[in-house]
Amino acid sequence: MTDDGYQARRRQFLRSLLFASGATAVGLWWPAVVSASGQAAVRGLRTSVDGEVTRLVFELSGPVDHAVFTLSNPDRVVLDLRKARAAVDLRAANHAQGPLRSVRHAPRNEQDLRVVLDLRHPVNPRTFLLRPADGAGHRLVIDLQGEGGSEPVATQAPREVIRSRDVIVAIDAGHGGKDPGAIGPAGTYEKDVVLAIARRLETLVQREPGMTPVMIRTGDYFLPLRERINRARQQHADVFISIHADAAPNAQVQGSSVYMLSDRGATSEAARWLAQRENEADRRLGAVPINDKDDVLASVLLDLTQNGTLEASKTLADAMIGELHRVGKVRSPRVERAGFAVLRSPDVPSVLVEAAFISNPAEERKLRTSAFQQSMAEALLGGLRAFFDGHAPPGTLLAERRRGRHVIQRGETLSGIATRYQVPVSQLRTHNNLSSDVIRVGQVLEIPMRDS
Repeated sequence: MTDDGYQARRRQFLRSLLFASGATAVGLWWPAVVSASGQAAVRGLRTSVDGEVTRLVFELSGPVDHAVFTLSNPDRVVLDLRKARAAVDLRAANHAQGPLRSVRHAPRNEQDLRVVLDLRHPVNPRTFLLRPADGAGHRLVIDLQGEGGSEPVATQAPREVIRSRDVIVAIDAGHGGKDPGAIGPAGTYEKDVVLAIARRLETLVQREPGMTPVMIRTGDYFLPLRERINRARQQHADVFISIHADAAPNAQVQGSSVYMLSDRGATSEAARWLAQRENEADRRLGAVPINDKDDVLASVLLDLTQNGTLEASKTLADAMIGELHRVGKVRSPRVERAGFAVLRSPDVPSVLVEAAFISNPAEERKLRTSAFQQSMAEALLGGLRAFFDGHAPPGTLLAERRRGRHVIQRGETLSGIATRYQVPVSQLRTHNNLSSDVIRVGQVLEIPMRDS
């Protein structure tokens, strides 16, 4: 997440899992989400040698959490895959010129998989995950490079290209199906207008370089609150935005507002009323309640994980409020806090946006118009831009763009980098005083700012 202290604690926890004395943690990775229940299957292993780099590609049935560390005397790389199993015998091709001697694997802790790479000499391992693309499924890639090595970048990228990922934006249209949500004086259903706004936001996010949308609800059907959270986390969402257009007892209440989770209760009577209404609707329709004091996720709220998530949620909510002023009246200039169950993801910054109050006749009419729906979607995109401008997760394209620099990795070309950052190759070459298009692994390029 965005909190440095939280990340440090998470890394410390991972290091505590390394069992052997003398082990050196060289590349620990822990994603923003916890794996879904069940084990991921490792379906195959491919190896290749390109210059000084030996690459191993593990074919997976789904994403996995993993940690990697090295051991010496003899030299080994140890790869632990959490909640994973080997569906086949993992064997490596014999490449006499590379550092890899053999591959061993065995179950660990009755639910994890440990893979040991026996080496001819010490290496610097580097791992990354690849999402499904071009007919291939999830893959875990580990590159083994001799210590201190440097290599020129090939003019053509290999099949498996290291890429900075997009940030994942989970867009949740409230209610749906047998749960219409609030109903306006003229009969407008909340579930319909918020889905329209969500679809417009999806289109805008899809067009935004460095962002990928994930729609939690794509049609008129009911989803329990827990399922909405699970879908966002299973998609490795970096943020979660729940869109609503609720009602209030007073039909004169109007304006938009933004909520984040409060584990100490609502900050206002209106916030408490809205939260109770949303949570009760979920229970009334037969879903498992998520806000019981003994619930697992409610317990997680007390964990350090939630503290970092709440701070990021506050920043995201502030960014949203700043943009909503462009659309119309904002009912509260500050972030409201309430116990909305749909915001209780332990590790995904989450906000709930009330686009307007459908119980107000004037706002009901406005909610039905394509102009307002589009303006609201554009405001939410503006909030996302503002949030990620200062809080893009490490390893994402937006984080690299924010830093204004790019570290060359194997398989990249100058033209490919120029395309990624949407700048001309000639400008990138001139800005970095390059006499040609030849670049090297580890070289740092300064990315020129695009003309606005």
